[in-house]
Amino acid sequence: MAFLSLYLSKPSTTEALWVSDCRIIHGCCIQMPAARIRFQHRSAGVRSKRHTGRLNVRAAGTETDKTKPNAPEVTPSDTRSSAVNQLLGMKGAGKETDKWKIRLQLTKPVTWAPLIWGVLCGAAASGNFHWTIEDVAKSITCMLMAGPFLTGYTQTINDWYDREIDAINEPYRPIPSGAISEPEVITQIWVLLLGGIGLAYTLDVWAGHSFPTIFCLSLGGALLSYIYSAPPLKLKQSGWIGNYALGSSYIALPWWASQALFGTLSWDVVVLTLLYSTAGLGIAIVNDFKSIEGDRAMGLQSLPVAFGIDTAKWICIGSIDLTQLSVAGYLFATGKLYYALTLLGLITPQIIFQASAQPFFVLGLLVTALATSH
Repeated sequence: MAFLSLYLSKPSTTEALWVSDCRIIHGCCIQMPAARIRFQHRSAGVRSKRHTGRLNVRAAGTETDKTKPNAPEVTPSDTRSSAVNQLLGMKGAGKETDKWKIRLQLTKPVTWAPLIWGVLCGAAASGNFHWTIEDVAKSITCMLMAGPFLTGYTQTINDWYDREIDAINEPYRPIPSGAISEPEVITQIWVLLLGGIGLAYTLDVWAGHSFPTIFCLSLGGALLSYIYSAPPLKLKQSGWIGNYALGSSYIALPWWASQALFGTLSWDVVVLTLLYSTAGLGIAIVNDFKSIEGDRAMGLQSLPVAFGIDTAKWICIGSIDLTQLSVAGYLFATGKLYYALTLLGLITPQIIFQASAQPFFVLGLLVTALATSH
């Protein structure tokens, strides 16, 4: 779920690309494809053909339209940045043979940041966090639970159930390329899940909870992650439900866990963070633009597939901006005038300067958290 830049590879001498527009949506540069996009990868061994009005992707040397989950020999980039992308789990990663680097790539460390920020917001919202060794150690443990373990579990299981889509969109990724075996992926899923749940129970004991609140939140989040990716429910098949589930897991769940760790989780905060998660829905839509063809081929109704690129773009922008305006209105109505004005001040540049929106959005989350603590 995540704050990711999306892009299409620059055409080389062996490929052709037609695009109709390039838009900046809340800090993410998205190249909008025209009605048809054609790629010819002669050296990579995978080529696309356009006929009968649709895109067919097939492995070179076959006579069927079935996509084989084998990566091309050449990854999208062969530069120093590709090594960094590989470690962070970003698009454009270089090919890697070291198993531990591949395991790290599957957890997508670039997606941990929102969860870590959510833990900070929850600690601030509790009003009970102090800069002591114990409180800092608690917060770091909570960040490890939310980021590397449970988000790592979420990303790994999502890649596992997306291996057929990735064979179309990103065939060089570890699972469809065969860089890591199926038993190794399953083992990683279980280690990360049990490790995250174990840390959650440890935090409950550490906080002296009579009811294991954080443990239950971690179980609920793990279940949500599973039904988001796995059949038969596979929430991501629905653009609305799937993206909201993704947004809430990135904003609400780490906030709740951290606030419960340092204080009391109240119902007004639960409702407020669920409302804020609608903005997370908009952020999740951004990630859908990079996989339109794969989602369409696999029957996933992401919002760009269901409504088209232009309509999905406005849904994305509207859900982010309108949600924050609603939260500012709530803060004003509850007597938090200065916090409401500060949030409005952070929303304004998001609307005007969309390419620089993300820092203002995350700061707005912290302002809201501080407001709820007073």
